[in-house]
Amino acid sequence: MSQWLGSQNYSHQTQLVGAAIVGGLAAAATIYSLQNLRRNVALGDLKASIPPLSLLKLTDFGGASLRTSTNKEDERNAALAARARRGDYDDELIMEQLARNRVFLTDEGLHKLRQSFVIVVGLGGVGSHATTALARSGVAMIRLIDFDQVTLSSLNRHAVATLADVGIPKVHCVRKRLELVSPWVRFDCRNELFRVEAAPRLLGEWNHELHGGEDRRKPDYVIDCIDNIDSKVALLLYCYQHNIKVVSSMGAGCKSDPSKICLGDISNSTDDPLSRSTRRRLRVLGVKEGIQVVFSSEKPGPGKAELLPLSEEEFAKGQVGELGILPDFRVRILPVLGTMPAMFGYAAANHVICAVAGYPLEYRVGDKSREKLYAGILAALQTMEAKLVKSITGNIPLGLRIPLNLEDVAYLIEEVFRGKSVISGLTTRLALVRWERPSDGYQVEPTWEKEGQIFVRLGLGELVCVTKEEAQRHEREVLRGNKSPEDLYAQEVLHLVSKRQQEELSFSRFR
Repeated sequence: MSQWLGSQNYSHQTQLVGAAIVGGLAAAATIYSLQNLRRNVALGDLKASIPPLSLLKLTDFGGASLRTSTNKEDERNAALAARARRGDYDDELIMEQLARNRVFLTDEGLHKLRQSFVIVVGLGGVGSHATTALARSGVAMIRLIDFDQVTLSSLNRHAVATLADVGIPKVHCVRKRLELVSPWVRFDCRNELFRVEAAPRLLGEWNHELHGGEDRRKPDYVIDCIDNIDSKVALLLYCYQHNIKVVSSMGAGCKSDPSKICLGDISNSTDDPLSRSTRRRLRVLGVKEGIQVVFSSEKPGPGKAELLPLSEEEFAKGQVGELGILPDFRVRILPVLGTMPAMFGYAAANHVICAVAGYPLEYRVGDKSREKLYAGILAALQTMEAKLVKSITGNIPLGLRIPLNLEDVAYLIEEVFRGKSVISGLTTRLALVRWERPSDGYQVEPTWEKEGQIFVRLGLGELVCVTKEEAQRHEREVLRGNKSPEDLYAQEVLHLVSKRQQEELSFSRFR
């Protein structure tokens, strides 16, 4: 009896298990069918989004030439931008948007900016931020030149690109996004690679169809944001030979120190492989100076990012030149901290904005960390002052010092005199020297002498920056001789010295 009951119970359990299995298979089949249906719907949507082959055209550089996929919002924004460019946009709204620039640059400066034409070559991390600053600041006409598309790896440093922009040309990505900010700005998009044979057309006058081809304005400035050495040199040489103002961004890769970013003549750019290569190639072509560049004086060091050599596996694939999309373009991923290209781009745009608007621009020259130079200048000034005291008293008081330190020297050289001789404008073999012979002679400060401090009476505003040779002549003919600065120097030099002395007085309030 018990065996029969057990068999009946077993049969019941078997039925339950079987029902569960059948139910599970049915559920799995349903889920699979639903997923397959969703997959087919998504695939259909994707295929529908791909333009017909008749519309899909590739550039000579392998990129898509389509502007971008559009939706209703994009169409509305494009329509607003088109109306704004035709003048159907209240100028009071524009002036309100540019109010902060207006009070900074003055009405005259802002007017110049709103009439300007700037070309940006290269719209990666540097160029996209530079263009953003130009459009937000009121530049009226901007030509964008870049052959590349937005990629996922672009998003760590690009100013305006989003996931939705991946795969579209950078020129149209930047245009579309910035039209949302400043719809009145006219963009001339050139989805192509800069090359020397196309330079007259790419860097030529503005004759875009949006202006009806009537405005033949020449570019006020070119911002070079190219990261390929051959194209960069060709661009800079063309601008130099055709008197086109240009500011060039050197390498932001492997850099991380914002305080080391400098802007100055290319002859002063240091500690950057791209800058060094560009400088050498331009020298061979006869260009030694006269090109403004943004560069970093940051030096490499242990633990810092660096460009690693290609692996043996890459070399095994064939000639290195065949690995890139285009000839001579890099085939390695350059280590880039996303913040640094932005600062390079904004530095370049800042230079253009101020230069076009007529705002004063004077940059510190060379490396910002020149302690050895400052120490040498301080020691030479100490020696000169001791000799001048001796010429009056007949001896040098024991422990005689001057009331300056290295920070004071750096302040005078870099901040007040911009790293240049006030007489000749030279930037090498610099020295500090008194400008005028003191009316009460060269003597120890009596107040400090009572306290046991033997200091020469000397104020920062009494010193000027000159070269060593100029300092020797000045000491001989002015400080020891009978001549005054007015007897020795041209009126322009005297005016510049007076200007720098006034600036030192205003600067000293904030030290």
